[in-house]
Amino acid sequence: MMKQKISTRSIVAVGVFAAVIAVLSQISVPMPSQVPITLQTFAIALAGYVLGWKRGLGAVVVYVLLGAVGVPVFANFTAGFQVLVGPTGGFIFGFLGMAVLCGLGGRQKDKPLAILFSLLGLSVCHLAGALQFSMITSTSIGQALLIASVPYLIKDVISLVLAYVVGAILRKRLASAGILIYV
Repeated sequence: MMKQKISTRSIVAVGVFAAVIAVLSQISVPMPSQVPITLQTFAIALAGYVLGWKRGLGAVVVYVLLGAVGVPVFANFTAGFQVLVGPTGGFIFGFLGMAVLCGLGGRQKDKPLAILFSLLGLSVCHLAGALQFSMITSTSIGQALLIASVPYLIKDVISLVLAYVVGAILRKRLASAGILIYV
């Protein structure tokens, strides 16, 4: 079994996208449901589309770990383990699966397959978020989906589409500049 060397470019790309996720998480509109409207979905999908599933996942892991140890990178400049175990923590954990599936989708030549992977990623994120929201708020999973997921679906699908388009452009330009080697 051969070990693959991690390049400096990969480390920098993961760090840059963790920062992009952190910045776009702060563009936030508080909602009565405790689940804010943010650009996190866009940022997570973009990381997957541009970096691929491995490095995209790495960027999300860095983002989550930074927030867990107290760096205020989560929505509304929040941080800490309490956010991860709170009503919105399931969405943050769902970002991991979403980054992987968007990263896999971004590699597909067949656009319907790319869309399917992306929508599966969004579904994983929303299901994880609704499950944790349900447990924390003592609501049924159906109620949790209606409160914490359904109102955000149109915005999140639009975010996926925009991230896919922007990601394709970014990936092409970064690759032609020799900055990003797409694996």
